[in-house]
Amino acid sequence: MSDEKISVEISELPNLSNPQLICGLPGSGYVGKLAVDYLIDKLQAKQFANIYSSSFPPQVSIREDGTLDLVKNTLYSAKINSQELIFLTGDAQPVSAQGEYALTDEIINLCKKLNVKKIFTLAAYITGKFSKSPKVYGTSTSSDIIKQFSEYDVSTMNRGNITGMNGVIIGIAKRSSIPGICLLGETSGYVIDANASKAVLESLSKILNITIDMSELEQRAKDTEEIIKTLQAQAASKGSQEQIPQFRPSDDKSLGYIS
Repeated sequence: MSDEKISVEISELPNLSNPQLICGLPGSGYVGKLAVDYLIDKLQAKQFANIYSSSFPPQVSIREDGTLDLVKNTLYSAKINSQELIFLTGDAQPVSAQGEYALTDEIINLCKKLNVKKIFTLAAYITGKFSKSPKVYGTSTSSDIIKQFSEYDVSTMNRGNITGMNGVIIGIAKRSSIPGICLLGETSGYVIDANASKAVLESLSKILNITIDMSELEQRAKDTEEIIKTLQAQAASKGSQEQIPQFRPSDDKSLGYIS
């Protein structure tokens, strides 16, 4: 029996019939969170619930207006064309495996109440190397969905693990008979990577058949490229690559991708 204390505070349930849930939580490169926060802003999504958990880091977050709040996850809803969407973002992921599973159970139970028909999680595919044109990798609970990946410029993952909530949510969704997809943007893992977020968001937009104004995210992607150039120049000036450690994935079948 879990000792985790979780509180779901719902202000008003959205009037949706068969929405799709899109999750983007903090992780390496902030790939998923940046993409989902961008969607929330561009679609003017409406907040309808907060989730608090004793497994979140013991801290508060300071807001732009100077006020503070406990670390939490937040749910939003929006409609675009014929698509009904729910977004999950947050300040942090749980700090324990027990906390991740307990929180995911709450999220999946809420999905059932809202008749969620499909779940997407957006995450990072860590390579340890900088890429100007990051690829998007994907996995799914359904082989039929995987067969369609090539239509959306998504490369199929065929080995490894996805750690953290972005993987656990899809795994538990499968056990609850809710189709799930995880899209992972290729990133070094060293910087907040708007370029990888943009790549993931482009693939997601194709899958959902929606159009999103990417201009602001494109500018942030250019900023990411400038940061990378600066890091590389600093390393070159020192006559070595020691300032930018390079991680190369092994051939180990248990390889994990931190999302």
